[in-house]
Amino acid sequence: MDASKIIMKFFFLFAVASYVAFATDPNQLQDFCVGVNQPLEGLFVNGLFCKDPMMVSANDFFFSGLDVPGNTDNKLGFVATAVAANNLPGLNTLGISIARLDFAPYGLNPPHTHPRATEIFTVIEGTFYVGFVTSNQAKGPNKLFAKLLYKGDVFVFPQGLIHFQLNIGHTPAFGISGLSSQNPGVITIANAVFGSQPPISVDVLAKGFDLEPNLVKYLQGRFGGSDY
Repeated sequence: MDASKIIMKFFFLFAVASYVAFATDPNQLQDFCVGVNQPLEGLFVNGLFCKDPMMVSANDFFFSGLDVPGNTDNKLGFVATAVAANNLPGLNTLGISIARLDFAPYGLNPPHTHPRATEIFTVIEGTFYVGFVTSNQAKGPNKLFAKLLYKGDVFVFPQGLIHFQLNIGHTPAFGISGLSSQNPGVITIANAVFGSQPPISVDVLAKGFDLEPNLVKYLQGRFGGSDY
C-alpha cells in the first residue's frame, strides 16, 4: 500500500475517532468544576467558569425542591422543573442533568428535541402515551416508536430525535427525566417553526408544510411569530 493511501486511511480513522470522542459532553479534567457566572467582557466559553476548589462547599452539589409539583396551569397542561448546571453548579462539566415533568389531566409535553442529550424518562405517577420519531432514512419513512407507560416504567428518547409525552389519565401525573448533558437544550418544534423571531418566510413554511399561506400566518400568530 502506498504512502498516500495510508495517510488517507489515517485521516479517515482520525475523523471517526474525533466524532465519537466529542459526540457528547466532554469528560472533566479534574474532580469537579463548580460553575460560577463570572463572564469576562468579549469572552465566551462553552460552559461555565470554575469556582476556586478551596471555596467549594457541599451546597454547591445540592438542590432541593423536586418533591414540589410544578404549576401546570397553562394551555398545554405541562411544566418541566429542570436541574442543570445553571441552578446546581456542581453539575458543571459532569455531563448530566435531571428534570421533573408535571402534567395536568391530559397534559402534553409537545413534540420537541434535545439537541445535546439522550433522555431517560421514568413514570412516578400516572399513565402516559410516549414516543419518538426517527430521522430521515434512505429506506422507508420516519418511523414512530410509541408505547403506553405505567407507574415505574422507563423509556429512552435518543439524542436529537423528536419525541413527546402525553398524560392519558384524568388525574395529574409526573415523571423524572435524566439527560446526558449538563445543558441539554430543548427545541419545541411548533414554537421553533412558527414562532421564530424574526418569522420564517411564509413562502418557505407554506411550501415546506404544504399549507395555505393564510394558515401559516394564522399559526405564526398563534405561536408569536408575527402580529397577524
